Amino acid sequence: MDITTITILLFGCMFILLATGIPVAFALGGVGLVFTYFLWGPKALMTIAYAAFDNWSATMLMAAPLFLLMGAMLQESGIADDVYEMFYRWMGGLRGGLAIGTVIICTIFAAIMGISGASTITMGLIALPSMFKRGYNKEMVIGCIAAGGVLGILIPPSVIMIIYAMVARESVGELFAGGVVPGLLLATFYILYIGIRCYFQPGLGPALPPEERASFKEKLVSLKAVILPICLIIVVLGSIYAGICTPTEASAIGAVGALLCAALYRKLTLTVLKKAMLQTFTLTGMVMWILLGAALFNNLYRAVGAQNLIMGLVDSLGMSPWGVLITMQISLFVLGMLMDDFAIVMLCVPIYVPVIKALGFDTLWFAMLFMVNMQMAYLTPPYGFNLFYMKSIVPPGITMGDIYRSVIPFVALQMIGLILVMLFPPLAVWLPRALR
Repeated sequence: MDITTITILLFGCMFILLATGIPVAFALGGVGLVFTYFLWGPKALMTIAYAAFDNWSATMLMAAPLFLLMGAMLQESGIADDVYEMFYRWMGGLRGGLAIGTVIICTIFAAIMGISGASTITMGLIALPSMFKRGYNKEMVIGCIAAGGVLGILIPPSVIMIIYAMVARESVGELFAGGVVPGLLLATFYILYIGIRCYFQPGLGPALPPEERASFKEKLVSLKAVILPICLIIVVLGSIYAGICTPTEASAIGAVGALLCAALYRKLTLTVLKKAMLQTFTLTGMVMWILLGAALFNNLYRAVGAQNLIMGLVDSLGMSPWGVLITMQISLFVLGMLMDDFAIVMLCVPIYVPVIKALGFDTLWFAMLFMVNMQMAYLTPPYGFNLFYMKSIVPPGITMGDIYRSVIPFVALQMIGLILVMLFPPLAVWLPRALR
């Protein structure tokens, strides 16, 4: 059976299974398992054990559950509520101020939680009722929370970056540093969009009336809510960038630091600890199974000649290196509508990165383009995870159509960010190079 036929059958079966609602880990793993058996026989099934051991025992992967625990601990302890209250007092008097504050908090949480879903749900439960109560436009409210939540994919410590680094054999520290500028750039775009639009259309995000605004003394007192979380971020990321700790060691510091923060704020209880542990265990289990399923699919596809097929297509079509790069970005955007970001990393990185190297592009720069695309994947229907997260927490009268419309301006801003990073590579590589 030739590689073209195998490709059609592999991806055809995978998308059919995904369309039936089977979890992505089992869709990828099942297709890989069945095709491995029929192509090479029962003995080849030992690759399952090898793939599980190789992926689940990776030292680099140890950082993921610890960063997840750090974020879960700060979320479950209620520190997020205090941080929002602080921004509510400082920015409520501005048009669109609560939405802008939400994006800023999401940026801070991105540097704590490392995963999009936790930040989105936390901010949704806290900020969404507050903004609705004060007459904010529903699409502005939903859009700013959904878009702000996905900043955790780019701003370190990002769990998806750890997975990418493991698969692509890149430095986690350099990926973390590379995501800082693009992540802050997108956060700035969101803030400017909200501020400008609400300035000219006050009904989208009305300012708090004077009698509801906090006094200067109350604003100063509220600042204590962000002191410990920001100190934790500085210690964790600073230790990585300064070369004092590896990302795995820094993740352990972060997890212990989150426990200390909760204790110092007198919010560390057995219930909080149980909830944080359960959330960490659930998310880690999901990541592990996706890694295994995607590894089975990927190992099979690489073994039958995926890289040769792609390079042959590039040669036969006569595409320029930039044409290949742009085609890859389009393919990632389309896959983002259909698949989980962890699965896309496991599926595409082993195929795309060797091609990028062969074409002479900077692999760190490509990694940042990949991450911006993964941000869009979380917001693009029909499979965008953040769309479903938002649906689970919005009031009953809000439809999926409302949610889809709310994210359109923010996806457009993400596309602008992707183009800027593509045209100006220093946005992605300057900080990692400076820290070497």
